[in-house]
Amino acid sequence: MRSIELEQYLHEHIPLSKAMALAVVSVDEEAVVLRAPLAPNINHSETVFGGSATALATLAAWSLPFVRLRAAAVANRLVIQRNTVEYLRPIPGEFTARSRLETPESWHRFATALTRKGLARITVLALLEHGGETAGRFSGEFVAFRV
Repeated sequence: MRSIELEQYLHEHIPLSKAMALAVVSVDEEAVVLRAPLAPNINHSETVFGGSATALATLAAWSLPFVRLRAAAVANRLVIQRNTVEYLRPIPGEFTARSRLETPESWHRFATALTRKGLARITVLALLEHGGETAGRFSGEFVAFRV
């Protein structure tokens, strides 16, 4: 899936992504990188609202298994089950979220479980970054249901 296709999908199916002015920077099998500007995500302290930071990280993390499952033509519903976020510093401007699998070898187990049992879980991590520095860390467990 190309970056523009993922961006269009997110804007159409997850309206919050459009309100945040989310842009897809890159997509590949290893990572999804999303970007958002400060203006639509600003808080009272003139930094990124924590909910916006969490939303961007969640969307980046969700997008990675979404793209991989779409490439494999596996019909599924993918949802988040739980997550944690650690905010390391305020974000005073444009920010990104870069996702990756917690462990690369987990993908095979995930795909096999989804095929055999119709249900699978996988943990995806995302780093929130601003100005070349890590501003936060996200970890989310996602569940896919075969349809």
